[in-house]
Amino acid sequence: MQIRIRQSGAVMFESELREYLKANDGPSYDQLTLEVMEALGVDSIFEGPQAQPTRYQVAFRDGVEQIEGKWYTKYSVSDMNQEAKDALDTAQAKAIRQQRTEKLKDSDWTQIADSTADKTAWATYRQALRDITAQAGFPWTITWPETP
Repeated sequence: MQIRIRQSGAVMFESELREYLKANDGPSYDQLTLEVMEALGVDSIFEGPQAQPTRYQVAFRDGVEQIEGKWYTKYSVSDMNQEAKDALDTAQAKAIRQQRTEKLKDSDWTQIADSTADKTAWATYRQALRDITAQAGFPWTITWPETP
């Protein structure tokens, strides 16, 4: 649990508060009840609403804020730099290619000579898998071909 010291506005974890009080000859306590918190001049910090970043943003904790007399964690978002965006796109493309490779492996059996599968339909499906990377919107918006 995080605590806010009213006098200074400092925010710390309960364990840090205990150490701070011990180091400064402050009172010790067994449980941090509402009465103890009032006597110490501290407030609980509740978890605030999470930020909702878009694909190319990151959420981060941005201090605390008081809402209707209670203290909450505050979250903000920040845009990624181009290097981070490129890394994210590369990771997504790699994941899609891995899925494609698995789908191709799973359909290898259809191309052997003694297979009873509709070779033309399966060959068309397999080519559509290979063409996934050419789709507009790749790697984020793709349409997987239907399995024959």
